[in-house]
Amino acid sequence: MDAVSSKWAASNSVRHPPLLWRPVSRAMARAGIAGALHIRDGKDRLLAGEPEMVSPLVVVRITDPLFPLKLILHPSLAVGEAYMDGRIELVSGSLRTFLALGAKLRRQGERSFARRLANRLARAFAPVNGARRARRNARHHYDMPADFYRLFLDRRMQYSCAYFRDGTETIDEAQIAKIAHIAAKLDLAAGQSLLDIGCGWGTLSLALADAAGVDVTGITLAPEQCEEARRLSSSSRAASHSRFEIADYREWSQQHDRIVSVGMLEHVGRARLTAYFQQVGRLLKPDGVALIHAIGRWDGETGPDPWTDRYIFPGGHIPSLSEVVPAVENSGLKLLDLEVLRLHYAYTLEQWSARFAENRNDARTLFGERFCRMWEFYLAAAETAFRDGQLMVFQLLLANERDALPLTRDYVCQSEDEWTHRVASQA
Repeated sequence: MDAVSSKWAASNSVRHPPLLWRPVSRAMARAGIAGALHIRDGKDRLLAGEPEMVSPLVVVRITDPLFPLKLILHPSLAVGEAYMDGRIELVSGSLRTFLALGAKLRRQGERSFARRLANRLARAFAPVNGARRARRNARHHYDMPADFYRLFLDRRMQYSCAYFRDGTETIDEAQIAKIAHIAAKLDLAAGQSLLDIGCGWGTLSLALADAAGVDVTGITLAPEQCEEARRLSSSSRAASHSRFEIADYREWSQQHDRIVSVGMLEHVGRARLTAYFQQVGRLLKPDGVALIHAIGRWDGETGPDPWTDRYIFPGGHIPSLSEVVPAVENSGLKLLDLEVLRLHYAYTLEQWSARFAENRNDARTLFGERFCRMWEFYLAAAETAFRDGQLMVFQLLLANERDALPLTRDYVCQSEDEWTHRVASQA
């Protein structure tokens, strides 16, 4: 140890942390992260972490004396709000690494009986997303100006998990691959009618209408998104094959050959999963096919994240397959295919975070510093959940009839390159 390191260690070693920090310090040791994470106070004194470790992966400064108590009571809210408010400052290391270490600490807490019980109660008593609540929740997140989302999304404004063949693609290439993957799975053909439930800014709808010659109807509950979708449609080659409406899927009655829904199931709510799939079945023609793309949980135990629910996606519920598959079965639909995309969203979020960092000053001009800290925390925390936690993405292919698609997945592999070429060649 050199003279500088010895001086640092001597001045910062705390073998007996302050009373409130002792449970945190013990939990860090049990989780095996005490050597990788150091927590200091406003006077640069070590509060938690292994004193002898001179070069931890992450050093944070926390200026809230009550933070350890808040952490014990509401871990997610405590960390997220402290970061948003600037009460957590990264001295060294990345936010992503800090949250990955925090995920190890949180996983240990999730094993306790009390936490498992709390998660079950939270799932059981989650608010039901009726029509009014669903509209309010959608507008909370999606009714921000499209110019903000352009700061970090790809050229086609795909605000959902991209599709990576080997993980080295750019976000634009991976989103093209996602669109092509969906088109191939749906076995699209010119003249078919396609309903896009939760269409966002309509860019998926327009890409499919252009590439496949299908007649697309996109529905959303967010007026800002619908307006942008109509604007994009008016100047696209698919203008005569696309329309966009502010509408609730529960109130839609027209049947379609194909249905696509990307990133919508997460907003349905646990109590309405069966009703959602029943409505999808009603909106499909007898030989129709639906593709549902959604975030899911690897396990059936993890509860909702309070910080995400309060600040990012109010009313959201990330379902496990143990919740989704029974709902599909109870709806009468047939599950023709299920694919799990594992690290794809982690790669997507990594690139979104990098783009957001590049354009952070523009975001701060639009919404201020606290919003920027909230958004970078959201992107980093989501990446952590997909890379190290319990989140993944799944795609379901559903139909009323078992022979609505070819017998094997070969039809997808045989056509995917052609769909990729078609989508990539769009202006």
